[in-house]
Amino acid sequence: MRQYLNWKTYLAIVALFIVGASLYYTSQLAGKLADEEKKKVEELAGALKTLIKSNNLQETAFASNIIAQNTTIPLIILDDNGQIADSRNIDTLHAVNPRTVVKLKLEEFKKNHPPIVADYGTGKNYVYYGESYLLTQLRYFPYIQLAIIIVFLLVVLFALSVANRSLQNQVWVGLSKETAHQLGTPLSSIEAWLELLRDSDANHDAVTEMQKDLDRLKLVADRFSKVGSAPQLEEQNLVARLEDIVAYMQRRSPSKVIITLHSEQKEVPVNISGPLFDWVMENLIRNALDAMGGTGKIDITVTNTPQQVWVDVQDNGKGIPGYQVKKVFTPGFTTKKRGWGLGLSLSRRIVEKYHHGSIFVKQSEVGKGTTFRIILRR
Repeated sequence: MRQYLNWKTYLAIVALFIVGASLYYTSQLAGKLADEEKKKVEELAGALKTLIKSNNLQETAFASNIIAQNTTIPLIILDDNGQIADSRNIDTLHAVNPRTVVKLKLEEFKKNHPPIVADYGTGKNYVYYGESYLLTQLRYFPYIQLAIIIVFLLVVLFALSVANRSLQNQVWVGLSKETAHQLGTPLSSIEAWLELLRDSDANHDAVTEMQKDLDRLKLVADRFSKVGSAPQLEEQNLVARLEDIVAYMQRRSPSKVIITLHSEQKEVPVNISGPLFDWVMENLIRNALDAMGGTGKIDITVTNTPQQVWVDVQDNGKGIPGYQVKKVFTPGFTTKKRGWGLGLSLSRRIVEKYHHGSIFVKQSEVGKGTTFRIILRR
């Protein structure tokens, strides 16, 4: 259960508790107020009975006062024949047909409460009543409160998410700039040493291979410098770019791993930053290699549509459990014993922020493999 619990979950639980407690307390108050209103209607029915039966002026005056004091509870009085004899506290001021409004209210009152009967011997009156405006407000208050809490939580979560993303961006920029800066000095020194080796007639093959590794390190430093600033996008043939990446990674993969590129077209022009896009693909391929344990296949498929270009990277490795799929792009998340968990996070930043595309786990099944999809705009 710990993998599903985080500060957002606890915040939601606290909010639900507050709403639940509010609903319970408000329900209790509404119940008490409804009982009080029922008692008032019963008193009013008794007062109505007194007005009809009593000849005592003091009693009739007291009964009239009870009836006059009811200014909140809507009610309708029917006679023995079921005809409307009187109504109180029902808004018919702007109604075209006030009697129709009263009849509709009567049907509503009949559904909500049984009538209070005023039996005065020679006949009966039936008092139907509804809820006062205060009681209605009290019943709806918890739902209004729930809506306010939900809006508040959404605003807080959005603000925290934006702040967290902004902090991450600052960390990435600072880390990338510092890494590129730190690599610059030793790379310049190694470049100078290689020139000395060439001048001293050292082993040509060794110097050539060292130059390749040096060029690779320069590329890595260049990538880090581009992460810290907006790179220039250029139109390139994506298929040709991917062919180079596949060839490069195939040479550095176990012999039992086959990397294959699939594309119905030889040329798929798209605006990308070549070094950064290569970095994304290398990250995805390396993750696939780690997931397969030295044997298997990686299929890279390019799908060209009028509006977008899709690049799918599919492996037949160990797959990703469902509860981890949403976490794979989180900085610091990794399933490896060694690793910082930054590769996929950087990849998402490169694709979404710099290429204005998207990257996500299209499909994954434990024991069968994973497919990542990159979507690039035209």
